[in-house]
Amino acid sequence: MTVADRTEDHQARCQPYLLSLRMLARTEEDAPLPWLAAAEVVRATEAILAEAEAAGREARTAAGVGLDIGIFLGVRLSRLATAASDAVAAAWAGDFAQLRRHLARFDTLTSAIWTVQEAWSRPAPGGSS
Repeated sequence: MTVADRTEDHQARCQPYLLSLRMLARTEEDAPLPWLAAAEVVRATEAILAEAEAAGREARTAAGVGLDIGIFLGVRLSRLATAASDAVAAAWAGDFAQLRRHLARFDTLTSAIWTVQEAWSRPAPGGSS
């Protein structure tokens, strides 16, 4: 199994969690049980962050010791973690307007990080892996 295949596996394991977050983002303003929504946001964002971090480690290994990829992915993961933290805080506060905004940002950042990791996990054209 190649690094690209493992990256796709990490991404696939995130899909149920992303779907769950997207459903929560569509929740009505006066949704009951905000603590339940908050618990789901925590569970889903932690799982996605763990998969993104694992895929990032594999992408860095595949790219070699390059400091540039490590710093770049580190910054991306930090942004993703901040978006997750903001979404969790909004969910615990029961602020569904802010929750939707933060989950949209988390979704966008998740997509961006997968794009970067997929690019680095694929062999260069004409190269071997």
